[in-house]
Amino acid sequence: MRAVAIRHRMSRPAPLPVAFDAVGLPADLLLATERMGFSEMTPIQSAALPPILAGRDVRGLAKTGSGKTAAFGLGLLYRVPPRQRPGPPTALVLGPTRELVEQVAASLRQLAQTRANTRVLTLCGGRPLRPQRNALQQGVHIVVGTPGRVADHMRRGNLDVSALTMVVLDEADRMLDMGFTEEVSGILDRCPEARQTLLFSATFPKTIDTLSASIQRDPITVTVDTTVSREALRQEVVYCERNRRYETVAAVLAWHDPDAALVFCETRQQCDGLQQFLTRCGASVLTLHGGLEQRERDDVLVQFANGSARFLVATDVAARGLDIPALPLVVQAELARDPQVHVHRIGRTARAGAEGLAVALVASEREADRLALIETELERSIPVTTPPVDAPPRFRPSRYRTLLILAGRKHKVRKGDVLGALVKDGGIPPKAIGDIRLAQTTCAVALERAHAVKALRFLRRGRIKKVRVRATLLGSDRAG
Repeated sequence: MRAVAIRHRMSRPAPLPVAFDAVGLPADLLLATERMGFSEMTPIQSAALPPILAGRDVRGLAKTGSGKTAAFGLGLLYRVPPRQRPGPPTALVLGPTRELVEQVAASLRQLAQTRANTRVLTLCGGRPLRPQRNALQQGVHIVVGTPGRVADHMRRGNLDVSALTMVVLDEADRMLDMGFTEEVSGILDRCPEARQTLLFSATFPKTIDTLSASIQRDPITVTVDTTVSREALRQEVVYCERNRRYETVAAVLAWHDPDAALVFCETRQQCDGLQQFLTRCGASVLTLHGGLEQRERDDVLVQFANGSARFLVATDVAARGLDIPALPLVVQAELARDPQVHVHRIGRTARAGAEGLAVALVASEREADRLALIETELERSIPVTTPPVDAPPRFRPSRYRTLLILAGRKHKVRKGDVLGALVKDGGIPPKAIGDIRLAQTTCAVALERAHAVKALRFLRRGRIKKVRVRATLLGSDRAG
């Protein structure tokens, strides 16, 4: 590790949004931002991108959804130009979970769409080592991975970090919370000292200060407002008895009746228990926590993202970095111990100018103490409401079911191929087809429930691009 003390820390506030062409990006990257629908930079991009382009180390304080991925992604592509023949990677991005890593990798591939010969590789657990090793041997430009899997490849001699000129730590606070301190330190110890290091975090506890001081050189600190405006986000507190926590969550969800909601629990056991209770009540609900296999996590995320399940019950670690664009409601089945975690949780709603509601349950004196700390942090009181807990909850069914096709980019399948086969050959109305999410080896299609079984039957006898494919329907055939 580089034991470099921070003699003075330059801190710059986030400026007003400006156009991407005002910071000196080359024409190909400007074209990529245009194709992705970016018009003006977000505050974190406006503040962080200029020093990144200048080669400075940067510490960025920004919540999920602030646009920080594009900030370091554009800087990374600018500072690490593609080579004609890929070799050892010249850039490394570390993230705490596979979901976040794959989300970041997908964003980098989009930003690099106007640059030929730019290879981005994800290194995560839950996938075989051999294909990842083979890809590294063929040469890549950018590696995006979790600390555990990246460290594993380094120990095996598969990953050569000697050519790295840029390292990014994304969601650094969560990586440390998850116990990756030793892996992160070991990885950075072996990286070249003459590198640019970027660190982005939703919070800046003392552990992040310590980490930054040891791995960065005179970093510029960039901060953006991590709170949500009172006008966009409403907060409510619901008091309940400890033995009626599940019933109260069900009452809150039924009372507000959102199209989608994320429910936070403290443990995986609480997640499973609440999910089973809500399912018995007729709700369309899935759970996400560290006890799930990677394939199960992938299935859960795609179903929640495309509207095949209305509610997701998750732990903090599992929910960090989820690629979910709009959440009208967040429920905390139990208040967070740390006020900063509370702020991060409620930040999952009221995004991009939309309104949102965050409801927190308080069921004990201990949780009342947590509420007092949170209200002190927020500098305001949170109003109390009382949903009709004794009334039987009623839930609308989810609109879609997910058809999982076991073929993807690797098999030269495109979204248009899937859409054409289902509509022209399968007789599925175009309006009945929702989100189509294409991955390397799969394609997940959201289908209105009334047409899901018909689509599956078609694929069992029909073809996509004249090729037979296997398919299955995810989730329950129950309407709720």
